[in-house]
Amino acid sequence: MELNRLGITELIELYRSGRTDPSEAVRACLDRIEKRDDEVGAFLRVFPENAMERARGLEEKGFRELPLWGVPVAVKDNICTGGLETTAGSRILEGYLPPYNATVVDRLEEAGAVIVGKTNLDEFAMGSSTENSAYRNTTNPWDSQYAPGGSSGGSA
Repeated sequence: MELNRLGITELIELYRSGRTDPSEAVRACLDRIEKRDDEVGAFLRVFPENAMERARGLEEKGFRELPLWGVPVAVKDNICTGGLETTAGSRILEGYLPPYNATVVDRLEEAGAVIVGKTNLDEFAMGSSTENSAYRNTTNPWDSQYAPGGSSGGSA
């Protein structure tokens, strides 16, 4: 079973039944990113240590009835993640470490999500193809002849 291909409901059911845990699911996602992202370019940065630490912390507390308990998620790189580099796909913000989380990040974490990384985007989300990132283009993971579409191509 490919954990990184499951929907949220399926993944939560596997957690409830004890057939897998957040560490295994997060590791599956991180492995997939490592295997494919050089070709696809969906992520600007990945936080494997943070993600695995968060997953293990959730496991230590035991399963909770949180809607996203242990679910790996990626955050678009124009959304602030406290202490984790956020560039909005622009070199002008390279190295910027926001002192706070955006509200959406706080809410994801309160719901039990595990943030695995920051996704690529057109610089400052000012585009519709993710071909204008200051870092690299994102290609369609199903057919590299096509753009993934949208300013959030990294999340596609």
